[in-house]
Amino acid sequence: MIYLLSKQAKKYLKSLQPRITGKLIEAIEKLPEGKVKPIKGKKTPPLFRLRVGKYRIIFLKSDHQIRIVKIDTRGDVYKNL
Repeated sequence: MIYLLSKQAKKYLKSLQPRITGKLIEAIEKLPEGKVKPIKGKKTPPLFRLRVGKYRIIFLKSDHQIRIVKIDTRGDVYKNL
């Protein structure tokens, strides 16, 4: 599986503490397993979210690729999607 991170996701990961960054990267490497749910609404292509504690990882998935669109806290991740 190939994992692609957006510029925003990379920047957010760099701003976090190393312990939290490690948890998030570990969860990303296990995708599509975990607490994954589709995001409701008229999103094309369909977006999914992964819950890791108070953080959410928004991503797109295809057959051989997962593109991480956004990583943020629960309250802020859904703004501007």
